[in-house]
Parts: sequence; C-alpha cells; structure tokens
Amino acid sequence: MAEPMEERQLETVVVSAPPLDAPVEETEEIPNDRPVYRASQERTSDLIHTSLDLRFDWEKEQVIGKATLTLQPIFYPISSVTLDAKGFQFNEIRMANERTPLKYSYEGDLLEVTIDLGREISRDEQYQLYIDYVATPVAIGGSEAITSDKGLFFINPQGEEDKPQQIWTQGETEHNSHWFPTLDQPNERCTQEMFLTVEDRFETLSNGLKVGTKDNGDGTHTDHWQMNLPHAPYLFMIAIGEFAVVEDDPWSGIPVNYYVEPEYEEHAEAIFPYTPEMLTFFSELTGVDYPWPKYSQVVVRDYVSGAMENTTGVIFGEFMNGTARELIDQDLNEKIVAHEMFHHWFGDLVTCESWSNLTLNEGFANYSEYLWLEHQHGEDIAEMHRIDELSGYLGSVRQGEPHELIWYDYDDKEQMFDAHSYNKGGLVLHLLRGYLGDELFFAGMEKYLVDNQFSAVEVDELRMAYEDLSGQDLQWFFDQWYLSAGHPELTIDYTYSVEAKEASVRVRQTQDTENNVPAIFRLPTTVAIHVAGQPTRYEEVIVAQRDQTFTFSMDSEPSLMVFDPEYRILGTRQDSYDEEDYSYLYEVGANGSARYDGLRNLDPSSAFAQTVFTRALSDPTHELRQVAMSRMNDPSPEALTVIRQIATADPHSGTRAQAIEMLTEAGDESLPAIAQAAVSDESLAFPIVGAGLGALATLDPAEGAAVAESLEGSDNPSIVGAIGAIYAAEGNPDRLPYFEEKLTSIDGQDAIGFYAAYAGFLSSSDEETMDAGLERMAAIGVDQGASPWQRISVGKTIGDMQGALMAEATMMEDGPGKTRAGLLIARLAGIFDTVVAAESIPQVKAIYEQFRPAPVEEATDSPEKED
Repeated sequence: MAEPMEERQLETVVVSAPPLDAPVEETEEIPNDRPVYRASQERTSDLIHTSLDLRFDWEKEQVIGKATLTLQPIFYPISSVTLDAKGFQFNEIRMANERTPLKYSYEGDLLEVTIDLGREISRDEQYQLYIDYVATPVAIGGSEAITSDKGLFFINPQGEEDKPQQIWTQGETEHNSHWFPTLDQPNERCTQEMFLTVEDRFETLSNGLKVGTKDNGDGTHTDHWQMNLPHAPYLFMIAIGEFAVVEDDPWSGIPVNYYVEPEYEEHAEAIFPYTPEMLTFFSELTGVDYPWPKYSQVVVRDYVSGAMENTTGVIFGEFMNGTARELIDQDLNEKIVAHEMFHHWFGDLVTCESWSNLTLNEGFANYSEYLWLEHQHGEDIAEMHRIDELSGYLGSVRQGEPHELIWYDYDDKEQMFDAHSYNKGGLVLHLLRGYLGDELFFAGMEKYLVDNQFSAVEVDELRMAYEDLSGQDLQWFFDQWYLSAGHPELTIDYTYSVEAKEASVRVRQTQDTENNVPAIFRLPTTVAIHVAGQPTRYEEVIVAQRDQTFTFSMDSEPSLMVFDPEYRILGTRQDSYDEEDYSYLYEVGANGSARYDGLRNLDPSSAFAQTVFTRALSDPTHELRQVAMSRMNDPSPEALTVIRQIATADPHSGTRAQAIEMLTEAGDESLPAIAQAAVSDESLAFPIVGAGLGALATLDPAEGAAVAESLEGSDNPSIVGAIGAIYAAEGNPDRLPYFEEKLTSIDGQDAIGFYAAYAGFLSSSDEETMDAGLERMAAIGVDQGASPWQRISVGKTIGDMQGALMAEATMMEDGPGKTRAGLLIARLAGIFDTVVAAESIPQVKAIYEQFRPAPVEEATDSPEKED
C-alpha cells in the first residue's frame, strides 16, 4: 500500500541571470590529460631460454655475439616480435632451424629491433631466433645509483693503465640489452646459457654453474655456463679478469666462491664476511632454502654502482677490497653482502613486475641489513643502523619532494633508486613486523615467496599474502605506507593530573599534506609508563586523529611516559621532555634508538648532561659510547679515567680511536704511552694506528713526522688521513709528492679530511704550487669518473678555502695583498661553480650548495671607535 502524498506550499522563487558586468568566479581548470601511470611492460611473447656465444674485441670494445632465443606467444597469435637491442650491428637474423634471413626494422635511435617472423605463430608454438651481431656498448645516460647505463664495460682495454684488464656487466635497469638482444624488462624471465671465449689468462664468471671448459688451442678457452632456473634478463651477468678464485666450503652442497684480485686472495673471506652463515640464517628466516645452484661474489674495478645482485654472481665495487686488518670492525662489507644475498629471495626469486614496484626488491634487501645485524650483533647495533636509514630517508625528503613507495608517475625509472625505495622501504617492513608480530611477519614472508616464486609481482601480492595468513584487512596499511607519500610528524605532550589521578599523552600530527601525504596516519603502537620501583606498564593505543589524547588512570605521577617506546614509527617526533626526562629515557630506554634519543637531546653545556655522558661511556653499545664521547666538553677526572680505559682496551677500534683523539685534545698525561702502543702494535686496526700517529705528532712533531714517513706505503684511509694532517702542519714542500699521489686514491669520508689537509699544505706553499694544486683539485672535481667522495671533498675544500679567504680579506687594508686575495677568491669561486655545473648526481650537487660560502660584509670602523 502506498503512503499518502504530502503536499507543501513553497515560497515563490525568482531565478534571474547575474548582471553582465558581474565578476566571473574562477574555477579550477580540469586537466586535459590522464595522470601519468608507468604500467608494467605489455608482453606479447614469453622469453623462455637465452643462449649466448660471446667473444670480445678489446681494441674496439665490442661484443661479437651469436644469440639463440627461444620464445612463445603469450596469448594472441603474432607475426612479428620486437626485441631490445641498443647500438647493434646485425650480421644475420633468422629462425634457428632455417637458413632464410628474416626481414627486420632497426631504425631511428637503434634501441629496438622489430623482426618479421615470416608467418603467424600461435600461442601453442615455440619459435627460435638466431641472431648474429656485434654490439658496441655506449652510455646513453645514468643515475645517482648507477652512474652509467652502458651495460658492459671494458676496463683498461688496451692494457696501458695501472689497473687490471677486466670486462664486467651491469644490467639493472634495462642495460643488458646493450650487449645481447632480449626482452629487457623486469616482468620477463628465462633460463640461460653462456659460452664465453677469452684468453687463457682470464677467469670468467656468469650465472649458474660452469658445466664445461674447452681449450681452443690458440691461447684462448671457452667456458660454458648454464642457468637452468628462470630469472630476469637484467640479472644476467659476466665478469672476466685475472681473478684468484677462492673456494669456500659448499653450503648444503652448493658451491660458494669468491673472485678477487690475486693480492687479496688470502683476505677473500674477510672481504665477503659471514657468507655461509648468512646463507643459513636467511634460509631459516624466510622458510625457503637458498634456491639457486651456486653463490659467487666478485670485486671489479671502476664499478658504476655499489653492488648488484646478479643471480648467483654478485658484483661489488673495489671499495670492498681490503686486508683482514684493514677490515677489522668495518661493517660496510657485512651489510652489503647481506643486502645483495637477500635479493636472491627478494628480487631474483620473486621480482618486481615494474620499476614502480622496485621497493619490493630493494626494501626487503635493505631490511635484511637490520635483520642480519640484529641476529649477529644484537638489537642495539641493528637500531643504530635503523637510525642511519631513517636519517638518510628524512634527508632525501628535505632535499626534494616526497613520493609514494609504489611510484607510478616518476619521470625516469632511474629515479626509483633512491632513499624511498631503499631506506623507507626497509623501515616500512620494520613497521609491519611491529604491527603483526614476529611470528606472523616471518610466516607471511615465507608465504609471499612460496606463492610467487619464479614470477613477477606487484605490491598487492605482498598485501594479500599477509591478509590471507592473518585474516586481517591490511589495505589501510598498504594505502598509507606504500601508495601514499611522506611520513607523520609528531608532537607528543605528556601531562599528569593530580586531582583526576590521570596521566595523559597528547599526540598531534603536524605534517604538510601536499604531494599525497596523508593528513592523518593510522599508527597502532604502545605507550610505556615508567614508575620508579615498579615494572614498566604498557598500554596499547591507536592514533587515528590529527590531534588525539590518550588518558590512563595512575595513582601517582609517572617517572616517565614514552610514546612508541621502541621507536618503530617512521617519521619525526618531538617529545615534551626536559633534561631529566631525557636522562631517564637514556637509563630505561627500550632499545638503542630510545637510549640514543635520550643522549642526543641533552644539552652538552649543562653539568647534568655531562654526568649522563660519563655514565654512557660504559654503555654496552659501542656507537652509544661514541655518542657520549662526541658530546663531552672538558671531561671530568672521572670521565677521563673511563676514556683512558677505552683508549687502551675497548673492543671496537673506532671507539678506541675516538678515545685517543679525546685524550690528545685534553693533553692527558697517559697519552705518550697510549700513542706509542697504538703505532707499534701491528695487530691493531688502522683507525687506532691513525689516532695514535696524530697523538704522537702532537706530542713530538719530529717523531710524528718520522713515523709518518715509515707508513707512507699504506693506502689505508685512516693512515693516509693522519699523515696528511701531519704533513700539512709541518709545511715541508718536500711532502708535495705524497699529497699528489694520494689525492686520487683516498676514498670515503676520510677523503674530506685529507683534502682539507692538502689545502692547508697549499696555503703555506709558493704561488706556483698553489696554482698547480688548485688545477689538480679542479680536474678531480669535474671528473665524473672520480669517486663521489673525492668530488665532494673537492667541493668542500674549495668552498672552505674561499670562505676563509673572504673573511680574511675583509680585515685587510687596501693594497697589493688585498688585490691578490680578491683574485684568488674569484678563482676559487670559478672553480667551485665549474665543479657544481659538471656534477651529474643531483644529490651530490645539493651537497655542494651546503659548502657555498655566504657573502662576508666588509669590516668597517665603528663610529664610536676613537682614533
């Protein structure tokens, strides 16, 4: 039955047009184009197997190749196929079982070849292409992470340089198609075999197992490498050189070996630390045994990236090289070995289907560094690493706009290799682990790998693996952390009401909401409530508002409340703590991150903070001992007693070296004996020796210079840096050859100090030496083949020299001296601008701007000053 109709009498409404002279309201223009979406590569043919027979022309830097590719249509019948092939000369293209050449089109930018198959081929039929070609790899571009996209590199091809002759490859992103024809996309995978013909003096390395070697009787041999498990073409690799091959014990029957230059043969296991142990740990952690037929690692010269996870054949840059003594306490090698190995599960076994999803490779690999450090060295050491990763991500956001982890609208795929895909990707996984708990997190990791092995994935497959296992809807988590940009910026206030007997935690999210940054992040976490003499109380909370307060009944005022006590939340935080609160946080912090936050927020100028730093000198974590020392000023007698103990017996060499430097600054009476022991004990790590050498030179410059001379043959950065400082202070012009020799060999952070010492040396030299020195630094600064650390060192040194001279010039009276200073300032400014203009890495270019000196106002006499 219908309801009765209600009738209403409406007021009379008059509708009229606006006056002709009325202002027109502006409306936001609707875009005419759809948003950019970097889709996964469309596949018309499936690449099933790749066979390559390769020789190399060192003089012309060419690859002479014969490729046999087995393919099959995906679904629709095809009559042509397009392959990636950059800069090729084709001698012949035909079906492998036929003699008739196929027609092909290879025009324009010479990046792709389209082959007419001569007939229609259905999805039930495989076809084999035979391609006889010559490839001349030439760089088209590069990126911050991978400085050249040449694909295959001849090192010292004419044998005229002071370095080994080598050939090696770097395939990521789509660079392997510079040296063999393929479908160069991450959502493709195939099995492979390589026949590599080289001179007898060379060793070769490729993916899979070496199944045979043929002596050609002409001074060459052909190695046959075979990979019977499918992987992506960008993971194909070769390395050729006069390597020493060091065999480690097989892991579960799988060969494990290391390719190094002969001088490092006895140090190979130190260069690639814990390799067998990591294979065991990661297999057990993921629930999936290492799935590939071998594990090889090789160090090459002039590598264009840090390292690359080529399946079963990881390539590293020469920064990994070192003797066992040089590598004491150097955890960089350890972390990079872990990173590249974990890729063999996340990246090689399960591969991102598009570069937009790169964090599914790199985020897991980055998190493996935390997982390994936590397992091998404890949670606090892992937390120190997490702090560095967070700092790297936040620094990158300050230098540019944030973007989504799964980034579908990048301008260039090479932009994906940044602190989002790497650092933030790993930190988000740590968040997910904290939310789900260890058991579920690692079980979900196993499910993801098993369900998707030997296939390409997008982020939803990771989400669904965890949803299927947990029974939860995790779309909110993935929308927030993977498909949105940015991070929460939290202001946290803690209060207690005596009348209500309530403790409150107010959490405000203050982040800017531009660039697809959420206004409100959903943050499940806990609040730790500390009351002296009582067990810590933990309250679970979920932040789901822009401004939210949580209240807890408390009979007495807490000693301290800590929001997110494990410091898992990815973002920034500002707590309403005073000095005593931060001291208490250091004492009761749940992990190294909390204790670090307590130390770094104390004011070093207060006596109270100095007492806390003195206690922290005995912290079980060496990095926190270092933080305590770095924040001390004028150490007390009690502190000096502990610092002396650190300087003589601390188990970590960097901490021990820092203590020696502190004692040197303090002029401590114990220094002579400590310095002598540091420079004479050949079992000590080089940072300790370098610190001891600096101390010795402070005590007795002549003796310090004499010991420095005896150590000039060392290339260790700590020793080179210490010698540079001594020689700069000495001002002896005969030391110039030492500086010139080491300028291009020293690398890493130590290069900054060495270049500064060189500048000090030049400042006391004659005009001709100064002129030549500036030219030398300018040449290094513009050379994109020099290491980034060397280029950064040039920028900082030139900027510092210019700034110091500008300040000095303001105090000069007009005359020849001021004129010369002005000319030198202009020259330094020109060098600085030239170095900045030549820089190819945006992040390094941004770092330079920090070194650009600010203008200095001319000093003038005050009107009140009497004559």
